[in-house]
Amino acid sequence: MCAQSSSASGLATVGTGRVLAVLGPTNTGKTYLAMERLAAHATGMIGFPLRLLARENYDKLVRMKGVNAVALVTGEEKIIPPAPRYWVCTVESMPLDRPVAFLCVDEIQLCADDERGHIFTDRLLHARGGEETMFLGSDMIRPLILKLIPKVEIITRPRFSKLSFGGHKKLTKLPPRSAITAFSVTEVYQLAEMVRRSRGGTAVVMGALSPRTRNAQVALYQAGDVDYLVATDAIGMGLNMDVDHVWFARLNKFDGHRPRRLTAPEVAQIGGRAGRHQTDGTFGTTWDCSPLDDDIVQAVENHEFPPLQQLVWRNSDLDTRNVEGLLRTLEARPPSPLLIRARPADDVEALKALSGDAEVMGLTRRPRGVKMLWEVCQVPDFRKTMTDAHTRLLGQLYRHLMAPGGRLPTDFMAGQVQRLDNLNGDIDTLVSRIAHIRTWTYISHRPDWVTDPKHWQGLTRGIEDRLSDALHERLTQRFVDKRSAGLVKSLRDGRDLTGFVTADGTVLVEGHPVGALKGLAFDMQADVGEDDHPTLMTAARRALRDEIARRVAAVEAAGDDHFTLGADGIVRWDGVDLARLLPGERLLSPGIRLLRDELLDGVQRDRIRVRLLSFMQTRVQDDLAPLVRLSGADLTGPARGVAFQVVEAAGILPRADVADLLSGTDRKMMAALERLGVRFGAAQLYLPGLIKPKAAAMLGLLWSVREGLALPAPLPPPGRISVPRERADDGLLRAAGYLPLGPRAVRVDMADRLMRAIADRSGDGRLTDLSGLASLVAGSNAEMPSILAALGWRLRKKPPLVEGQEPPPDIWVRRRPEETASPASATAAPVPRPVDADNPFAALAGLADKLAAQAVAVQPTRQRRRKR
Repeated sequence: MCAQSSSASGLATVGTGRVLAVLGPTNTGKTYLAMERLAAHATGMIGFPLRLLARENYDKLVRMKGVNAVALVTGEEKIIPPAPRYWVCTVESMPLDRPVAFLCVDEIQLCADDERGHIFTDRLLHARGGEETMFLGSDMIRPLILKLIPKVEIITRPRFSKLSFGGHKKLTKLPPRSAITAFSVTEVYQLAEMVRRSRGGTAVVMGALSPRTRNAQVALYQAGDVDYLVATDAIGMGLNMDVDHVWFARLNKFDGHRPRRLTAPEVAQIGGRAGRHQTDGTFGTTWDCSPLDDDIVQAVENHEFPPLQQLVWRNSDLDTRNVEGLLRTLEARPPSPLLIRARPADDVEALKALSGDAEVMGLTRRPRGVKMLWEVCQVPDFRKTMTDAHTRLLGQLYRHLMAPGGRLPTDFMAGQVQRLDNLNGDIDTLVSRIAHIRTWTYISHRPDWVTDPKHWQGLTRGIEDRLSDALHERLTQRFVDKRSAGLVKSLRDGRDLTGFVTADGTVLVEGHPVGALKGLAFDMQADVGEDDHPTLMTAARRALRDEIARRVAAVEAAGDDHFTLGADGIVRWDGVDLARLLPGERLLSPGIRLLRDELLDGVQRDRIRVRLLSFMQTRVQDDLAPLVRLSGADLTGPARGVAFQVVEAAGILPRADVADLLSGTDRKMMAALERLGVRFGAAQLYLPGLIKPKAAAMLGLLWSVREGLALPAPLPPPGRISVPRERADDGLLRAAGYLPLGPRAVRVDMADRLMRAIADRSGDGRLTDLSGLASLVAGSNAEMPSILAALGWRLRKKPPLVEGQEPPPDIWVRRRPEETASPASATAAPVPRPVDADNPFAALAGLADKLAAQAVAVQPTRQRRRKR
């Protein structure tokens, strides 16, 4: 191989061998051709843009030529047998001082790359094989190659398959064998999580991953364990995978200096990974990506891009006599207008930073001091941060290498390396550790820097492998639901799926848990796509058929102690929600609606409904025995109508509502009603047995269901005489045994007691003594005026105040009928008609009203005596 030019002004090295440029889009077989030509020569060397690609093609060549014939040289890995004939390298690591018959550089259009372009340009201009030199890349570089390389031969390769635009698709609608591209780690993680939820899982490929981790993720995808791949633009550089579709989630990227939109060639480089060999592929957009411009779509489909105008160049003829001369020659101008000077790379920035260190500058005056400093500055920062920490590390390396012995101390190496041998932490932590250990792997491959390089190479490689395996495991745990991914793979095969239900209700399909059977309801828990969901449900239903039949029979045979009725109106079977109460034809006969019946047939639904209605009938009979007895009592005449209305009113009925029926009820039927528990209060008919907490809770629930009120019902706490009325539904309060009286809801028996006390104190139709009345209803004196008003009393207007006399006491009198808002009010009661105290007949009228009130009060007592 011809030596590299030592002149800064020289252009392409002139050699005797053939120089060939094989140009074309992706999927044209360029790399395959180059590997064939390499194997055909006695010796050869090929440079790839990625360590991953170098390793992949090294393995292929080893299978062809044998392990002793092939060397692998990358920045972090060197496998060099005693006498290799073939060299597979990264472009930066090509040992150009070794003559070979054939030399090839892949992706030569990277000569225009801002970051690495100067390396590729140097290889284009100076790297040659003795018999044949081949450059592979995009057709965009054709005009510049023709101008820079004399007598170059150009071969254009057409794409094997068609690449067409697929438009925009929702993330959840992407077809299998799709790659989704984003340009930041955060977006990759976000997309991967969404794909996992909707499609069961995805592989993840990023430039920050180690080659071992990337290989494992690609293998996960290639094996069909997952059908989707989420990646950065790392997939655009020669990763060979069976991708049918490439979707852009973003069209903007940060290029190291500024955010910018992708160019048409970049879209083609990434999108061109869709389709392999003869299989056509599509590219398009997804997620919330902005639309692709029509001109870019046309350019990508037709593989027509504007030619490159300039290539990136950096001087390789360096002055290492002093740091100033080194920096000056690194910043030399290009020798041709076809070349543009590279912007300062990481190694130049590191050199500038260390040139400000007085101790470092003092060491550069020693022999080989400047050359060693430049070599140290080229130690890569795989974290791509160029932080002060990396610069300090480079300073430490340089000081140790310039010390007596010229080697890195063993203790120093051990301390730096061993702290990275830690598999704990999240994905980002492991990525950072891998980046660190890759730097030390690079250093370990400098035999002139370290003692026992084989030991350090094995140690750093082992740590990187363990970290990479842990990272692959973390990625798989986070972004692959193995259960759903395995199911999707089975679904793709198109065969019938087998299912099984475990003792705890877990439903297995093809051995994968897909959901759980709770009661009679199946909850799908497998993350599969919408298209696969019906097939999976069919398999689950098939597995559940016998189990559902068994559970229906178990519900039918279960005793009432296996069922519960909650305050929320839900009927539960052994703690599992089964049905909800619905309004029925009558208050005491609610309906039943099954909550989840999609797995039941019509007969099974009817069987379950009949069993639950039987349970509800028993519960109502137990909790509301007084009301049930009254509803089914053998009564005749008006008494039967009274009983019916009391039942429909949930056990509390204003006397005024049935006054006509009561007047027509004979003594025998009145006694029968009393025996059935009906109490004839001053203003209400009620059943004291319904005031108990269990009965009150059931009535409150049934009333709320019938009236469509929210559940659980806000019932008064058990045992309370009264509660603040606030905004509670009046009908619900009455169903629970409470009468709404002004600001309070008073338990019906205590409200009756209050009315009787008032009757005793108002024999003349006037009420002046309110003492002790508030305590009867657990209220306050301030609330009594409102309570009295609710009972039909009004405060009599006071006469004008006479000077020198005491103000007259408050006098409460019954409202006249026309003043009462609702004659049939729940609190209305037959009370004496108010009289004017100044009327001559006032005393007589008052006496008559008092006798009438006393007769009402003692009537129940007389009836009880007759009963005894």
